[in-house]
Parts: sequence; structure tokens; C-alpha cells
Amino acid sequence: MATEIKAPVFPESVADGTIATWHKKVGEPVSRDEVICDIETDKVVLEVVAPADGSLVAIIKDEGDTVLSDEVIAQFEAGAGAAAAPAAVEQAVAQTQAGAAPVVERTETVSDQAPAVRKALTESGIAAADVQGTGRGGRITKEDVANHQAKPAANVTPLSVAVGERIEKRVPMTRLRKRVAERLLAATQETAMLTTFNEVNMKPIMELRKQYKDAFEKRHGARLGFMSFFVKAATEALKRYPAVNASINGDDIVYHGYYDIGVAVSSDRGLVVPVLRDTDRMSYAEVEAGIAAYAGKARDGKLSIEEMTGGTFTITNGGTF
Repeated sequence: MATEIKAPVFPESVADGTIATWHKKVGEPVSRDEVICDIETDKVVLEVVAPADGSLVAIIKDEGDTVLSDEVIAQFEAGAGAAAAPAAVEQAVAQTQAGAAPVVERTETVSDQAPAVRKALTESGIAAADVQGTGRGGRITKEDVANHQAKPAANVTPLSVAVGERIEKRVPMTRLRKRVAERLLAATQETAMLTTFNEVNMKPIMELRKQYKDAFEKRHGARLGFMSFFVKAATEALKRYPAVNASINGDDIVYHGYYDIGVAVSSDRGLVVPVLRDTDRMSYAEVEAGIAAYAGKARDGKLSIEEMTGGTFTITNGGTF
């Protein structure tokens, strides 16, 4: 008996989402808790998992369709297609017993890959089945795509291109990138913008980092960058100037007695700002580890709504400068 697969219940700050990728096709076997669909919102990518072993019997919302909170997106049947896997195993065993190596057909598609890999494949125009994966379980990584792209094609005759030909490539923006653009434009139109520059002598910090970075990484398992110094300095400044750590709620000014620092992190999907909680209680190692963990989640599209809300102050990642 078919059951309904619904979109997750979105947080109050998220109105709707877009079906980004269907990882499974109708009739294809799927295991319990296996990701079958990604839904992209203005802030995060939400994963929809299979409720049991079985298969999809109908996809109601296609890729690119807009979905609301708790809306039905597919029909699922438990146990369907379960016989397909044993049949494949029996075939492989029979081939092995006959002295032939079992043949495994690669049927990867772009939609089967992680968000960063999908982007690299789409931009390069390379088929997923043509790339040799070196990741866990043979999964394709961004490096695999880059290495494949760098290989010279065999028996390819260069094509003559007309002089002056100008090629364009059109790639749709993600919902997150569109929202970032909207908010930046709204900020310039609706707020009083003020920019002030102050020079700081970073030489002592740079020398300190150079002296202790190897020992720091060996002891804490995290690299010592400049961001931990920036976060701790900002925290101390907020203690001295509580008004900067405050926010406006209606007609009230709310002074926060805690320090939750948002750190801007760039990802393939756009700029996100995860929040480090209680930075006044964090060590330098905890700050560096926290930022590294958030950066990894941002690259994989795994940041949650809770990890990007509630900050009392935000700093950009100026470590490279």
C-alpha cells in the first residue's frame, strides 16, 4: 500500500522550498533512511529520507517545483523492488563461480552526487559516469572532476572556432544566492550605511601564529588561523561596549548578556553566516574547530536553520587578508 512522502515542516522564517534533486527514480530500490530527495530553501538544503525499505511509485513534485511545508511530494511503497537486489547478487555469484569477474554497470548521474560535485559536473559539462571516483565507496569528489577535465581527450581533432565568437553560459542561481542578492540590495535601500576603517598592527599576531601554529595543530588537531584572534577580540570589544551587542525589537533595545558571533562563510551556493555560541567561554582551539566544522557543512549544504540564527554580532572572514 502506497504512503505519502511529504516535505519537512519548514521553520517560521522559511516560506517554501524548491525540489533541488531527486536521488531515486520511480521503481528504483531504496533503503530505510536513505536520502531520496533534496529540498533547497532560502537558507539551507533539507534532506528527505525513505521511511522504510521499498521504492518510489510516483513523483508528484519534479525538480525545480516549489513546495510548501508538509506538502506531499511523492508516493512510496514499502517492500517494493526489494527483489531486485538479491537478483543482482545471484547474478554476480553465478558469474564468479563460472570464472568470470562480475560486471558492475556504472549508472551514476549528476543528481546522484553531492551538491559541490553536482555544480562542478554541470559547469564542466562532464557526465558523472565518465569520471573515476576516488572517494568512499567509489563516490566522485570535486578533485576527481578537476582531474578528469585536465586529461587530454584521445583522438580528438581540434575544432576551428570562428574569430570573434563569444560563448555564453547561463546557470540558474540557487535560492540562497538569490536571497543574498535581495537582502544586500534591500540593505542599501532601507538602512543608513556607515563604513569606517581602522588600521591595526597585525605583526605581533602574525609572529605569534608563526611561532606556535605547528604545536597548536599537533595539540588541538585544528589549524591556528587569524579568525580565532578576530573572534576573541570582537568578544572582548562587545563586553566593553554592550550597545554594539544589542538589537532592536519593535520599540525596544534588547541588550544581550551573551556573545554569539556570526562568522561569514563562503560556499558554492552562496554566502552563509553560521553562529558560534558563547564565544566568551570558548578557547582559541574551540573557535578554530567550530569555524572549520561550519565551513565543511557549508560546502556540503548541511547547515541547519538553528546554526544560522540568533547571532548578536557578525564578522566577515578576513583571515586571507
